[in-house]
Amino acid sequence: MASNSVNKVILLGHLGGDPELRYTGSGKAVASFNVATSEYAGRDREPATEWHRIVAWEKLAELCNQYLHKGRQVYIEGRLQTRAWEDRSGQKRYTTEIVAHQVIFLGSAQARSRQDPYGQPLPPTPQGTPAAGRAPDRYAAEPPAGVPDDVPPDTFENDDDIPF
Repeated sequence: MASNSVNKVILLGHLGGDPELRYTGSGKAVASFNVATSEYAGRDREPATEWHRIVAWEKLAELCNQYLHKGRQVYIEGRLQTRAWEDRSGQKRYTTEIVAHQVIFLGSAQARSRQDPYGQPLPPTPQGTPAAGRAPDRYAAEPPAGVPDDVPPDTFENDDDIPF
């Protein structure tokens, strides 16, 4: 009897850091990055955050490297994959990651600069001044001269394309 199975992952979360782009020996691009998803269990509880390791290949890897940055919200569809390898001491190690088939970049640069990874507003900081010893916010700068102020934020053109 034939066996049917499904290996599909759908995530909506925020990047924990900038993607890391590498190239294989044969010249294929591969990007890896972490995405955080949070579940809120109640009004008085801290959110439960889960971290997911994402891997994208070829053109998708290059696009992720170009457009994704720490804190940006992202929608990902892919499949689970577990790999095994031996570490330097000869012990067998395993990792489970999500191989991305589709990545949708969400949120505008303006929205990213004013929210933390959980969508909460950030306190204002003086332009170019690091807050509490951290690096200045990547998106805190004003848009370059000549960019119109009335450009709408990223939105879905048609609600029929939303997969949920």
